Amino acid sequence: MSNFHIIPILQALFAGVCTWLMTALGASTIFLTKDVNRKFLDVMLGFAAGIMAAAIYWSMLAPAIQIAVDRNIIPWIPAAVGFLAGGIFLRILDRVLPHLQLDSPIDQAEGIKTSWQRTTLLTLAMALHNLPEGLAIGVAFGAITAGNSSSTLPAAVALAIGIGIQDIPEGMAVAMPLRREGLSRFKSFWYGQLSGIVEPIGAVIGATAVILTNSLLPYALAFAAGAMFFIVIEEIIPESQRGGHGDLATMGTIVGFVIMMILDVAFSGS
Repeated sequence: MSNFHIIPILQALFAGVCTWLMTALGASTIFLTKDVNRKFLDVMLGFAAGIMAAAIYWSMLAPAIQIAVDRNIIPWIPAAVGFLAGGIFLRILDRVLPHLQLDSPIDQAEGIKTSWQRTTLLTLAMALHNLPEGLAIGVAFGAITAGNSSSTLPAAVALAIGIGIQDIPEGMAVAMPLRREGLSRFKSFWYGQLSGIVEPIGAVIGATAVILTNSLLPYALAFAAGAMFFIVIEEIIPESQRGGHGDLATMGTIVGFVIMMILDVAFSGS
C-alpha cells in the first residue's frame, strides 16, 4: 500500500480520534453537574439525530449515486443495495450485542441475555451508536483516493465535524445516568468516553476497506448510510421522544439537520 493510500487512513484515524474526544467532552460534563435536565437532553438527542439524518443523504447517499453515475452504473443500484445491507447488518448487531437504552430498567436489556452490569450495557448501547459513525468517517476519507468529484477532503472533514458535534450529547447520555446510579464522577466519565473508542477503530476499518476494494466504494458509502439510518430510527429518535418533550426534540432534529446540511454544502462547494 503506497503513501497515497496510507495518508487517507491516517486522516480517518485522526478524525475518528477527534470524534472520540468529542464524546469524552460530553461525558466530562459530569464533573460540572450530577445530572442534566431531561428536556435539554431530549433536545440534544434530537439535534444529534438531525445531524446524522442530513449526513446520511448529503455525505453518503448523494456521493454514492454520483459515483455510480461517473462509473456508468445504474445510479440507484449501489445506493439501494448498500443501504439495505447496512440496515440489515445493524439489525443483526442490535439483536446480538447486549445493550441497554437510557433510563430503561435492566430487565429491558436488548441482545443476547447476559449477567453484565448496567454500566456495561449502557456503554455498549452507545458504542453501537458510534460504530456506524466511525465507519462513515473512514469511508468518506478512503473515498478521496478514488478521485471522484463528490469525494473530497473538505466533504470528509465536514462529515467528521458534524459527527463530532453530535457526539457531545451522546457522551452525556452515558455518563449522566451512571452518575445518578451512584458511580463516582471519574467512573461515570470513564464509561462515557469509552463508548466512543469504537469510532477511530471503525474509521480505520472503513478507510482501509474502501481503499483495498475501490470498486465497492458506492456500496460502502450507502452501507454506512443504512447503518446510521437504523440507529437514527431505532434508537436516537425514540429516545429523544421518550422524556415527554417530543415537540422540542423534533425542533432539535430540524436544527441539527439544517446545520449538517450547511456544513456539507459549504465544505463541498456544492
